Amino acid sequence: MTDRSIAKPIAIATLVCGTLDILLAVILSSIYGKGPATMLRGVASGPFPDASEWGAAGSLLGLLTHFVLMGVMVTVFMLASRRVRALTANPWLWGLAYGLITYVAMNLIVVPVRFGAPLPPSTRAIVTQLFAHVVLVGWPTAFIARRYLRSRNF
Repeated sequence: MTDRSIAKPIAIATLVCGTLDILLAVILSSIYGKGPATMLRGVASGPFPDASEWGAAGSLLGLLTHFVLMGVMVTVFMLASRRVRALTANPWLWGLAYGLITYVAMNLIVVPVRFGAPLPPSTRAIVTQLFAHVVLVGWPTAFIARRYLRSRNF
């Protein structure tokens, strides 16, 4: 593995995946009647329970929280990609796997523990969240890792 910096691919993947994922969340929250501002305050209320009552400041904090969480998810994959060369060799496979891992972590552990969400999730929640985690997070992250971190020896 080369000594390339991972700061650039982390930043790019965070922006790409974070933007794609939040756009889907905005669309879904608009369709299902909550609206983007309420949805973003809900995101902020994870680490800041009172944020749901903070108006625009809570919404901005939710957007920041979203991108910080996305940065953490992306960073984990990028760090793993530097250690396990196979992760950059097959981004379709490893992006799918990582999307499934992030889905399980967020939807079957983090959200139920923090918000008391019922298990199992609804079919609609499963479908939309699997789409988000695999297509909008896992695959873009894996392809960005391949582009920036793959060794020239492959």
